[in-house]
Amino acid sequence: MILRALLLTTFLAAPALASPETDRWEQRKAAVTITRDDFGIPHIKGKTDADAVFGMIYAQAEDDFNRVETNFINAQGRLAETEGEAAIWRDLRMKLFIDPAELKAQYAAAPGWLKAVSAAWADGLNYYLATHPDVKPRVITHFEPWMALSFSEGSIGGDIESISLPQLQGFYTGQKVAQTDIEAGRQLEEPGGSNGMALGPTRSTSGDALLLINPHTSFYFRSEAKVESGQGLDVYGASTWGQFFVYQGFNRHVGWMHTTSGVDNVDEYALTVEKRGGKFAYMFGSQWRPLIEKRIDVPYRAADGSRAVRSFTTWRSHQGPVVRGENGKWIAVQLMHRPVKALEQSFLRTKTSDLASYLKVAERHANSSNATLFASDKGEIAYLHPQFVPVRAPKFDWTKPVDGSDPATDWQGEHSLDQLPSVANPKSGFVFNVNNWPWTAAGPDSKKQADFAPYMDSAGENPRGPNALRLLSGDRKFDLSSLTTTAYDTYLTGFADTLPAVVAAWEALPAGDALKARLAAPVAALKAWDYRSGEASVATSLANFWGAEMVKVHGPAAKAAEVAIVPYLAGKTSGAEKLAGLTAAVDRLAREFGGWDVPWGQINRYQRLTANIAQSYDDRLASVPVGFSSGNWGSLPSFAARPREGTKRWYGDSGNSFVAVVRFGKDGPEARAVHAGGLRGEVTSPHFLDQAVRYATHDLRPVYFTDAQLQGHTERSYRPGE
Repeated sequence: MILRALLLTTFLAAPALASPETDRWEQRKAAVTITRDDFGIPHIKGKTDADAVFGMIYAQAEDDFNRVETNFINAQGRLAETEGEAAIWRDLRMKLFIDPAELKAQYAAAPGWLKAVSAAWADGLNYYLATHPDVKPRVITHFEPWMALSFSEGSIGGDIESISLPQLQGFYTGQKVAQTDIEAGRQLEEPGGSNGMALGPTRSTSGDALLLINPHTSFYFRSEAKVESGQGLDVYGASTWGQFFVYQGFNRHVGWMHTTSGVDNVDEYALTVEKRGGKFAYMFGSQWRPLIEKRIDVPYRAADGSRAVRSFTTWRSHQGPVVRGENGKWIAVQLMHRPVKALEQSFLRTKTSDLASYLKVAERHANSSNATLFASDKGEIAYLHPQFVPVRAPKFDWTKPVDGSDPATDWQGEHSLDQLPSVANPKSGFVFNVNNWPWTAAGPDSKKQADFAPYMDSAGENPRGPNALRLLSGDRKFDLSSLTTTAYDTYLTGFADTLPAVVAAWEALPAGDALKARLAAPVAALKAWDYRSGEASVATSLANFWGAEMVKVHGPAAKAAEVAIVPYLAGKTSGAEKLAGLTAAVDRLAREFGGWDVPWGQINRYQRLTANIAQSYDDRLASVPVGFSSGNWGSLPSFAARPREGTKRWYGDSGNSFVAVVRFGKDGPEARAVHAGGLRGEVTSPHFLDQAVRYATHDLRPVYFTDAQLQGHTERSYRPGE
């Protein structure tokens, strides 16, 4: 805070007291304009890429500095400094990989252009703080350029989050930590990921390529902006708060949509460990190797508000850090960690002009977790598999810990791009991914599973996949309106695959069975249902409550058997168990809502009451009915809702967070979009909730990509600091 106060004093003082930093701020400010459109979305113009980045991040800070700062607090392993002791394990997990000293060294060796935009990024945030003394950072009072490397790709989770926090805590404390409901299988985790579709000229009414951009993330996870520079940057889309590149979006020529992939490129190694000569060592081949020992200090805010520190002795093999124990073995994890290359790839792809230039940027092999759906104004479309895939011996099961003492389990280089199951310009005229396997990505023109190592995909199919394939197959032609309708198709494959057996079990009951009469009306509603969710649908409510009961009871067994929940419920539960689930669902609906026949829209709601990252909910306050449902049951438009503390209604907090459809015409892109709720993080802002009804009703707004499109739709234009 002392440094920030000094900078603020210097900035506001006479020119004679100017510093190099404040001089840079003034130069950047003079080269940037920000224009807010009628939805509050910033359109930034800068003379250089660095100027544009300065304006872009300044606008993000205006919209929601708390989320900007929090992402970088988390990325540097510093959450416990503000959130207290409960966040220690999240910070320790991050610090196993993120070391400020290492990042500073990598930043010093980074390309000059990357250092220039990173410095402008830090300047933009520091200038915002200097000009907004009422904003009180929780932890980071001064941003430094190297910090951009700590959060270099925009995914909702990232590979590090595959490491279990309870298991990490259990290993480093020697105490067993209880599993969460999700880890135990009693509650389904909403699939974090997304939907992406691209259609080629033969499948478009205009003859232009089309792209669906539909990330499924926690709400308010990303900002939205148009960013333009005199050095060729001309991009629109969604950026994760705090990052200076558009993560999912489009420029004048190309568009890209990232979906979480099931590629297996995070590996665990079971280490045989002994203490030898007073130090821990692990067997590798026929020799003992010393484990690298490192002390990690995790500062945290104590209960009384004071600063405290917990120190940990951590260990690492040549494969990676030790993160848990299992059956007497220490488990080390290996994953991609190349911050500079990742940040380069994330920014440079926003300036590409066709598939060839996009793939040239992808040669950095620094996208590990995301598949990409691509389209261009040349009519090109592509499904691109994640570019970071290590070569490994196929004889091992890489979905489980492998023997860390066997040299044959070491990574053996990386697959080249042409060795991946990507597909470009298929005859089918479409590509898609909905966090499912790549083997149906282009329909009949998809790559064949038998031709690739099993580790190319570990996700398999999911309930959204068959629905998306059904909608895109054939020769139907699309425009932006019909692509939007497709994106919001609410057919629930998961219930279509499970509920007929519930009906059959009821029909098989003897005539005198008490359940026959008791469940007659609910079963009739399910039998007549077309498996499409909607606000007025009673069957959707019944199905979701049945699903929740079945997961609570049978989810742990499905997880233990390593069988996905839908096929497990369909094939591994008896008719009596299925009917027991329906009975429990009917009873719960009656208990909580006064009857079993409640329309889904009365239960399933969107509500935004505060600017807090962790929202609170209240049945007594205004909310918006939402007709779509969870992606776990096959809904393409995903809405992850459940009852919250003190509520009976189910409120969503993740799923469809940003939706855009784009046509890549020869005269430039045409697009429509919607943001969950609104862009601004201030409750008093007109743009806090101005898109809520549009979000729930699929009413996408026009995107103003060009100056001509923006004309007549502006609220104000200004320079940063004005």
